[in-house]
Amino acid sequence: MAEKAGVSQATVSMILNRRSNVSFSAETVEKVECAARELGYELPHRKNKSNTRKEKLIVVLCPTLTSPYYVLLLQGIESVANEKGYGVFTCNTQRDAGLEEKYLRMISTMDPQGIIYACNPHPDFQKKVEELARRIPLVIISNKEKTTTVDAINQDNTMVGRLMARHLLDLGHRDVAFITPPLTRRQWQRSRRVDGFVKEYEKEGLAGHVLIKAADESVDRTLPKMDSEYSMGYQLTMELLKEDRNFTAIAGQNDMMALGAIDALEESRIRVPKDVSVIGCDDTFYSGIRRLSLTTIDHFVALKGRDACDIIIRKIMMNDQFYSAGLQPTSLYNIEYTPKLITRKTTAYANTKRKIPDPDGMTEKIK
Repeated sequence: MAEKAGVSQATVSMILNRRSNVSFSAETVEKVECAARELGYELPHRKNKSNTRKEKLIVVLCPTLTSPYYVLLLQGIESVANEKGYGVFTCNTQRDAGLEEKYLRMISTMDPQGIIYACNPHPDFQKKVEELARRIPLVIISNKEKTTTVDAINQDNTMVGRLMARHLLDLGHRDVAFITPPLTRRQWQRSRRVDGFVKEYEKEGLAGHVLIKAADESVDRTLPKMDSEYSMGYQLTMELLKEDRNFTAIAGQNDMMALGAIDALEESRIRVPKDVSVIGCDDTFYSGIRRLSLTTIDHFVALKGRDACDIIIRKIMMNDQFYSAGLQPTSLYNIEYTPKLITRKTTAYANTKRKIPDPDGMTEKIK
């Protein structure tokens, strides 16, 4: 740049950094700034007395904004942030590794005081996230079966799956189906829930009595819509019915999938829960609506969001003592809630002789 402008490197440095104790002719300043523009140089934001203090900003990386689960989680985060005078900037990664990487690069320019991962980071970025946590307060709302050196709000998805299965087993359901979004490497926590469910059935000597119906992996590569999870539940259930599979209950990976399953069953003139029981997970707002009254698992989503934000603010308060000295606090927060079964009106004792309408709707057959 100095060579292009025909001045010394010291002159370029002083002009671009707006040194107040030196002055240059307008012509020299124009030469340097012109050279900077032509070479694509961008001047870093200059800090002064008026802006050395960081904005009270917390960044949240969230995989989707269309799921009631994540909306509830964000509400919990924002409630604490607002109480403490912090702003929340939400980055919707859309479960896309490239977009997640882009946001991670942007974080350095945003200069937040804390970061919350609303789900596990992409496996390719786990190490990068752990390095970031050594410089800035960071919390991951994660699955407990992944070891990490970062503060975490943990969820035992295996236990959640076992709890769902145990409820159905206690009601006499021996043949069941589990419907789920894609079981990909990125969304491995979904597999943990399925595994827990299957293991509980295996423990009762019912290996092979659980049908796993997962959506195609391409679903996770498309931009989600508000009804994406509901539609998946509806479609997968319709496929099970067309395949003439034997089951007396359906477990949904989440509440919205379970609600989609209920609509598919009722559209096919199968009564819930008299013919087929349905259980969901997350205990979102919709599941408690009286007309729906969905049996589900509560794992305290909003409270997890509140705890994550509370940890961030506690760590921010220790910032001068630890992070500014390049040290990581000696203690890590690790919080876990015990999931709870919420029994409502969509599950009942198994009907082992349920009647299923035939395709022509003229006669019925015993399943």
